[in-house]
Amino acid sequence: MASLSEAGLRREILEKFGDRLDEKLVPECVKLCQIYNISGENLWYKWEALKYKSSGPKHLNSDDVQQFTMDSIQALKEQAQSDLAKAKKQQGKAQLTGPLNRNMLNGMMRPNMRSPMGPPIRTPARPAVRRQDGFSMAEGRKIPVAVPSKVRYVGPSNDAESRKQRAYWYMYEKISERSEALDNRIDDFGELVKEHYGIEDLSDPSAATEEEVTAVGRIALDSESSSGSVKLNEASLTLELSRMMGSGARVPLRFDSNVKLRGGSQGSGGVGLFPGAIVALRGKNGGGGWFSVSEILSLPGLKTPPRNNMNVDSDSSFSAFVACGPFSPDADLSFNPWHKLISKLKTEKPAVSILVGPFIDNAHPLVKSGDIDTTPAELFRQTFTATLREYLDSAPGALVLIVPSVRDIISDHAVFPQSELGFEFSGDPRMHLLPNPCLFTLNDLSFGVSSVDVIFHLRKEEFFKRAQEVESISSQGDTTQAGDPMTNTCRHLLQQRSFYPIFPVPFDLSHEVNLDITHSEALKLAGLDSAASAPDVLITPSRLKHFSKMVDSTLFMNPSFLTKGMFATMSYAGSGDNDLPDRLKADILKLDA
Repeated sequence: MASLSEAGLRREILEKFGDRLDEKLVPECVKLCQIYNISGENLWYKWEALKYKSSGPKHLNSDDVQQFTMDSIQALKEQAQSDLAKAKKQQGKAQLTGPLNRNMLNGMMRPNMRSPMGPPIRTPARPAVRRQDGFSMAEGRKIPVAVPSKVRYVGPSNDAESRKQRAYWYMYEKISERSEALDNRIDDFGELVKEHYGIEDLSDPSAATEEEVTAVGRIALDSESSSGSVKLNEASLTLELSRMMGSGARVPLRFDSNVKLRGGSQGSGGVGLFPGAIVALRGKNGGGGWFSVSEILSLPGLKTPPRNNMNVDSDSSFSAFVACGPFSPDADLSFNPWHKLISKLKTEKPAVSILVGPFIDNAHPLVKSGDIDTTPAELFRQTFTATLREYLDSAPGALVLIVPSVRDIISDHAVFPQSELGFEFSGDPRMHLLPNPCLFTLNDLSFGVSSVDVIFHLRKEEFFKRAQEVESISSQGDTTQAGDPMTNTCRHLLQQRSFYPIFPVPFDLSHEVNLDITHSEALKLAGLDSAASAPDVLITPSRLKHFSKMVDSTLFMNPSFLTKGMFATMSYAGSGDNDLPDRLKADILKLDA
């Protein structure tokens, strides 16, 4: 590298890092470049490599360069020293493996030292440690540099502290922490109901009263039915209270014959109840040992998502593919459905591909029996990482979003909510690893994704109570599906504001979800306040029949599983004055079509 003046290095560093780099750190960056004879551009490449290298210093923020600090400079210095040591170690080799390695060794030999491949060469006074064209000397391969994409992705915070919180230790729950998390959910909904309906105080339904009162609690089975796989029914219904509202008591429920539903969706015909559902009820306890319900108050709905203030002249349209695992049939580990999908991706070249696990399924017969010739991690890298990189190289500007499953054997976090896969399974700025569940936005379109089959669990556990509608609210979606059972099931997620509102997990399905209640904050679909808005799109893969339907202001998608030969496509027309259903099209397609 031709030596640059201090002013030249300063200019190049500011050009690459932009105004996001603290002015106070610029002299340190210049000094680092001068010591190790690297350009400002190569300094940027080294920083990019550190962000996506799993073995990088834990104190680094891999989210973006806005967190560039003195710790970052120290880490870059350590990396440069490490690269130099590795390069010197290779100088004694008789042969080089390729022209790129020869280029890397140029300028790294001592004065008057002969090159193994030719005559003596001159070297700069300072040792030169460079990564050319994004080449990583530590890993021996090129690290792709993301090119500008027409899709602006904003996802979960990826700094070290956020990753650490998502990768929490499980099986260390305390009873006090579990009960506090359960109580907080009831209390938060209680405040929301009071504000929405203008109620001054909520009451304890376990206390006898002469007048009707309003109570908020959690639906639960009575103690005699909760020990096994008994489905909820009207005779086993109880209302569980928080310690603040009712000392944590459980009160049996009895519904009046003409019970009313206030503020529900028009045409719903009643309300679905399931263990874990938060409900607001009006009635009285006449001293008979139960709470007589005369009216069910619908929980306040979520607002329509606000449109981001994007440039109206910019094109925010994009296309997307959505595919959910398993990705290989039970008969083998050939991953034929996955390879067919990759062929379609290379042909269609969507701007975004959303892939939901399991990728290497721990329930696969060959994985369970250990009848595989390689490690699961290596199998993932060969089957998914390598092919996705090849596809991304052929589709400049495309992005891939990867959401794991609790059944992924390559994940070391077999609990729900679940942290993202380790950086060793990506190492590519075009591939984003997301937790399960997750919320993110693409341009001005907001998404929610979870790999747990919550739709099936809800349908299995739901008890539907018919009620007379009062002050019903017109649905913003397809009014012809107002009473559709699947529409009402999907609406539970919006009303309960949770990716998994069931508690406890159904007895016979507990092997599918290792639910960690203490960290249920990560299950929130939206905030528990009156201004919270719903996602535009919710992707909820399920073993039930595939569907794509608008529920209120949210598009629900069940793309089914790739092993069933199904996947989904989306086409977004971008920002506009029309309603979302007019600008967003989703189709569930057959893989072999």
